[in-house]
Amino acid sequence: MDVFSAMETLASGLTAERVRMNITASNLANAQTTRTETGEAYRRRDVVLKSVNLQDTGGFASTLEREVSGVQVDKIVQDQDPFRRVFDPAHPDAAEDGYVEMPNVNMVEEMVGMVMASRAYEAGVTAMQSVRDMASKALSIGR
Repeated sequence: MDVFSAMETLASGLTAERVRMNITASNLANAQTTRTETGEAYRRRDVVLKSVNLQDTGGFASTLEREVSGVQVDKIVQDQDPFRRVFDPAHPDAAEDGYVEMPNVNMVEEMVGMVMASRAYEAGVTAMQSVRDMASKALSIGR
């Protein structure tokens, strides 16, 4: 694996984690949204990732690199768990029985997801810095 393949793999991971953090932030921001353009409460969204192979350049190097994969956002899906029902007859979106359908967002789970995505992003940045440092040291060998 060369330096550029390593950087490409790491960059794909950083991009995926950034998308996860953005979706989690959106979920947290809409945790109290009881009406969207569809007329129902906000539905939690989640990121589905998939593995992608690096470009095949041919030869022995590509045989090794086929085992190294990057990651890519496959799709963003809505969580189909039921909404939370909260008794609040004064709420403008309350049904006749006084219950309001609240988003299916669990703040604790979202914060854990945000911390996990943040730590994965930090690990990717650290790995990228290590690859850069190794490449720099390799170039200085001939000096």
